[in-house]
Amino acid sequence: MCDCNPVMNQETFINKAQASGIIALDLLQYKPTTEIVELDIKDHLFMGMIVKEKEFKESIAAVDYSIYDGKAVGIICSTDAIIPPWAYMMLMEKLAPYAVYVDLNTAKTVLIDLWKRRLIYADLKHYKDQKVVIRANSDHDPSLYLSAAGLLRPLVKSLMYGEIGLPKVIFKK
Repeated sequence: MCDCNPVMNQETFINKAQASGIIALDLLQYKPTTEIVELDIKDHLFMGMIVKEKEFKESIAAVDYSIYDGKAVGIICSTDAIIPPWAYMMLMEKLAPYAVYVDLNTAKTVLIDLWKRRLIYADLKHYKDQKVVIRANSDHDPSLYLSAAGLLRPLVKSLMYGEIGLPKVIFKK
């Protein structure tokens, strides 16, 4: 016969992760929600390869730029063409009334840039003098962790990577 009490005292179990005082920062909360699209400039080039001013102007004038309303636009050129700077300026003039952000980059790079920008402008003062772990996520670009570490280092008491229960210590003050 076991003299074990089937009713366990809840105070016996201590949530060490909760007791540690570590605060988690999830980079996903700073991920931009803006739709990001690409505009391939090759579609406006003569034979898909050459910028001819008259044809280029006519081609970009025929586009309905309202399809970019409220979106971030990454301008790319999928061919190996030499594009003069004025061509990008003309595209910007057309996109400016609609797009919330325009850059000469792929959609993936625009996403990372906007994500970093949201981190930079985030109010991180509630992490001041705290033990902070930046949650691990293999889908995140490493540059996001670099940016977050740079922003948090002057604020936090200690910075970690991973999960609250088993963090990798990066530094302690």
